[in-house]
Amino acid sequence: MTTPYFRPRRLRTTPALRRLASETRLHPAELVLPLFVREGASEPMPIQSMPGVVQHSLDSARRAVTDAASAGIGGVMLFGVPTVRDAIGSGATDPDGILNVATRALVEEVGDALVVQTDLCLDEFTDHGHCGVLAADGRVDNDATLMRYQEMAVAQASAGSAVLGLSGMMDGQVAAVREALDDNGFEDTSVLAYSAKYASAFYGPFRDAVQSTLEGDRRTYQLNPGNRREGVREAQLDIDEGADIVMVKPAGSYLDVLADVAAMSDIPVWAYQVSGEYAMIEAAAANGWIDRRRAVEESVLSIRRAGADAVLTYWAVELAAWLTEERA
Repeated sequence: MTTPYFRPRRLRTTPALRRLASETRLHPAELVLPLFVREGASEPMPIQSMPGVVQHSLDSARRAVTDAASAGIGGVMLFGVPTVRDAIGSGATDPDGILNVATRALVEEVGDALVVQTDLCLDEFTDHGHCGVLAADGRVDNDATLMRYQEMAVAQASAGSAVLGLSGMMDGQVAAVREALDDNGFEDTSVLAYSAKYASAFYGPFRDAVQSTLEGDRRTYQLNPGNRREGVREAQLDIDEGADIVMVKPAGSYLDVLADVAAMSDIPVWAYQVSGEYAMIEAAAANGWIDRRRAVEESVLSIRRAGADAVLTYWAVELAAWLTEERA
């Protein structure tokens, strides 16, 4: 038999060689932990559909961000779970609303040890569960919603949020929020645009996490899962409007879109490994069908390999500990 000129498997023969030849690596600083903070909670409250994830009290959220900072991850993304909701999501702009209160508390707790970010969307705060203000005919009023987003942006920046995560998928939301921030002296507050956010079935457990009141769906403003080019177009629009970072969400089922956006973007591209992705791996691992640690690591690595500069994942702190252990 003639020996092939090159055998690719030579670079896979030992752990040290595989590590040296790896094209993509994970680092704790590239991970962001989503956190849910529930108004009035006195202790962490488990989320049934997301084993290991909780709705935090303020005290447990403080401990969680301290642990996250110690783990060396890049940041946390905060979501508020209010006790009272109304048609316009008043709690989102109330300085004493749970998200703004939590932001101030956690920024005070960790300072610059990690980046405290906030979700800028109305769905957690509205009694109808949509991401915006409803018109008389029941449709989401895009432009009226932008005005609420501007108010939210100022409230969140005032509370100390360093990065505002615009997840509502309203047309023109980046330009509107950027204008409001700049006009109110928050030129240094960054805008993370959830640019390619798809109307996905994988958000199901998240709605448990925020106790969503949504009836119907969000297909009139979130992207059609069949559309690849549209995700790139949305990202380009947000870049043109002044976004500092663009996002693809969900991550695992949209790696093609993520790769396309990463190829065209000259600003950072992030991806959100959403609740359904988390829940599926946890459920399969609990049944002994997959190796949990390997599946977690591989799922996040694939998102980085597709082009994400950072990944929002509920495994951020645990994964960071594994990565630190491996380096040691």
